[in-house]
Amino acid sequence: MSDADQNDGQPRTESHDPKVPEAWQKFMRTGWGDRDLDLPRHPVADLAAQRRARLAANFPGERLVLPAGTFKVRSNDTDYRFRSDTAHTYYSGNQTSDAVLVVDSDSTGAGESVLYARPRSARDTDEFFRDRQYGELWAGRRPSTHELSTSLGLEVRHIDDLPDLAGAKTRDLTTDAELARVASEMRLVKDEWEIEQLQEACDITALGFEDSVREWDRVLEYGERWIEGTFFRRARAMGNDIGYDSIVGGGKHATTLHWIDNTGPITPGELVLLDMGVENRSLYTADVTRTLPVDGTFTPLQRELYDLVLAAQEAGIQAVRPGVPFLAAHDAAMEVLAHGLEGMGLLPVPAAEALDPDNKVYARWTLHGTSHMLGLDVHDCGRASDDAYRNGTLDEGYVLTVEPGLYFQEDDLLVPEELRGIGIRIEDDILVTAEGHRNLSASLPRTSTDVEEWMGALRG
Repeated sequence: MSDADQNDGQPRTESHDPKVPEAWQKFMRTGWGDRDLDLPRHPVADLAAQRRARLAANFPGERLVLPAGTFKVRSNDTDYRFRSDTAHTYYSGNQTSDAVLVVDSDSTGAGESVLYARPRSARDTDEFFRDRQYGELWAGRRPSTHELSTSLGLEVRHIDDLPDLAGAKTRDLTTDAELARVASEMRLVKDEWEIEQLQEACDITALGFEDSVREWDRVLEYGERWIEGTFFRRARAMGNDIGYDSIVGGGKHATTLHWIDNTGPITPGELVLLDMGVENRSLYTADVTRTLPVDGTFTPLQRELYDLVLAAQEAGIQAVRPGVPFLAAHDAAMEVLAHGLEGMGLLPVPAAEALDPDNKVYARWTLHGTSHMLGLDVHDCGRASDDAYRNGTLDEGYVLTVEPGLYFQEDDLLVPEELRGIGIRIEDDILVTAEGHRNLSASLPRTSTDVEEWMGALRG
């Protein structure tokens, strides 16, 4: 049915659904018991209240609107699995669809918040047994407003009671750049609970990598698809989902930065680049990359290139500490790679000249930045200003990736033939601590020797 039909209170059905005679309809609305879901208090409830208070203080006398979002069509009458908007979840803890968080701030900046949500299906309508999107018998039971309120520690009202939000004093996250900026920048520093969530996501991710290598015989048989499916199984079993489409780049596919088709073979003698991350059930995601030798052992050329990328990554990681520019890790990694490319005779100018921001010819083979923030989004805090993020300085509690790479395209005539079609990236998730940094994904081996030993042990 159309959106208009749904807005008229009719259940969402499809053309192939059976007719519902009046007798069946009446019978279905009778004889149902009542039961409450036992929803414990959400671990983020108190933190979310503090976050809302800080957000409101930035906009005294204004109303702030943060929608959760709704379902998105995948194909015809099937939707993608719902995932709530990041800011909405950060400031409320809610992960149900079709909800709206409204924060009203008085002139002093003190805020009062209400979550308007779509609760469980009522038994006096057809929704609960006919609606494919919201009906309890089709899609599962949604919590009641009372259950949500008890769990989130927040006043919850029915979405139908959402007031008119128009007005000069109202800011909607989906359209207001200033609200989006502030809401994003407030998420730069991760609190202790968030760090625990990110560590869990990294730990599950490491298990997914291990699963993939344990099934290497199947990987050789079915190619990139098998790794993608194997990792997804772990993500769903222990987390919520994958945090982003997995990149499984065998051979020349590794030189495509966001290769997500994952349709190619895994060929002995080549490398395979795996960029994968689990999103845990609190929606925090890891983002880890390893480049593995398909045979389990690097060739001398592969090892030389891999060790160069590892040296660049290590330089980037060591640059991470409070008070340094966000770009410090990138600059340190590029220094290593540029000199390495010079040593290989590939640069048309000396490395020192290539590293000049007005030159950057080395980037032909490095392509991307070395770091991005990480949290509820894989590219976290993306609406933050350049001054607070890219041109800012690192602070304790920031979490960022360090992921340099080298990519030699198969048709690049400026490199020796033996380099063409090789792509290598190594990526870890780094917490900025008071003393410097901590690698949250350190349980996965990084050195070429350790990678070989790890693969050998997992393959038996």
